[in-house]
Amino acid sequence: MRRSMNTLSTAIALSMIAATALQATNGDVLIAVGTKARGMGGTGIAISHGAESTLTNPALITTVENSEISFGGTVFMPDMSASFGGAPAHGSEADMNIIPEVSIAHNLGAGWYIGIGIWGTAGMGVDYRDLPMTATDAGNMQMVTNLQLMQFGVPIAYKTGGLSLAIAPILQYGALDISYNPTGTGNVGDGVAQDLAMGYSVGATYNFGEGSEGFTVGAVYKSAIEMDYSNQLSTATAPFVTMGLFPAAMGNILEQPAEVGVGVAYKSGSHTIAFDYKQIQWSEAAGYKDFGWDDQDIYAVGYEYAVDGYALRAGYNYAEHPITDMSTTMGAAGMAINTFNLLGFPATAEDHYTVGATVDFTQNFSLDLAYVYAPETEVTMPTVGGMGTTTVTHSESSFSFQLTYNF
Repeated sequence: MRRSMNTLSTAIALSMIAATALQATNGDVLIAVGTKARGMGGTGIAISHGAESTLTNPALITTVENSEISFGGTVFMPDMSASFGGAPAHGSEADMNIIPEVSIAHNLGAGWYIGIGIWGTAGMGVDYRDLPMTATDAGNMQMVTNLQLMQFGVPIAYKTGGLSLAIAPILQYGALDISYNPTGTGNVGDGVAQDLAMGYSVGATYNFGEGSEGFTVGAVYKSAIEMDYSNQLSTATAPFVTMGLFPAAMGNILEQPAEVGVGVAYKSGSHTIAFDYKQIQWSEAAGYKDFGWDDQDIYAVGYEYAVDGYALRAGYNYAEHPITDMSTTMGAAGMAINTFNLLGFPATAEDHYTVGATVDFTQNFSLDLAYVYAPETEVTMPTVGGMGTTTVTHSESSFSFQLTYNF
């Protein structure tokens, strides 16, 4: 299901209120889209966060008693800089954006549940357009990249006893723009390309305890979603064909990869601890595998203390970044790939420390808050241009807020 829909896609983009390119965390994927999950290290495969679980594990909307709506967003602040051949570091100006989230879940009765959700889920990008290109510091190539992804899903879930099962068809919107100045004589780029495509997620959980108490295990699978960004990768890589580094320009498919995950949670009274393992399969995704991205094994742990009136959360999320040094196996062609990975799409964040809280205003209305910090990473690889190497530093912080109403 893919066609050009300029009016619809423009409206979607405006609804995302995305001021600049998102630089996400596990590769180009947020550690979690909901505020409660973000406060618990991204855990949400075996612990329910109510309506916001619609994307993390749709089977967990079965904990909603009647109806629940959550809406809010994340103020995301990446801090990236690049240094070329030992020259002074230059900061990317793509350093703030707003990511929206809306989720609804409803108990239909007789064990059936349905939900609706719309989320900004992933993306990445840099903005070096205002940097000078000099004879001693030409490595920045005035690179500007912007990938934005949003998903709309409708989960349908069924619960019997301790078992919950769900499927969620997903419509994904994507926008990609790559522009740079490889020689100092003019930009290479073709403007913004957009696409719509379908995917799905399936989830399951089993609660071994009574009510919400005791152990819960969960599993989830999200399908790959193939996106076709017309004239983006082919135009961006054409100069490297002219240079003799690539045998041919790359195709324009950039497939959002499949994800598979399992989780376990234990609740006793006011205390809940959760652990998730997830793998993002970059090495199997068209486009990403051409850039040499490795699969990511993601580990997340979260804790919640909840009593009447408020809840406190904390967590940790780790995944080794997926970018590999392609020059070791492909020589000069690998250096060109390194240039795109490090300079254009530096998805190098690894550790994430999180805290969160909920304040109940009434029995039905509450405010959720979360803060996520990813400390600085530094990655150096051989690249083309500049003085032969690029060093990228990357840190992140974000504030999330969400209003939740039960009715």
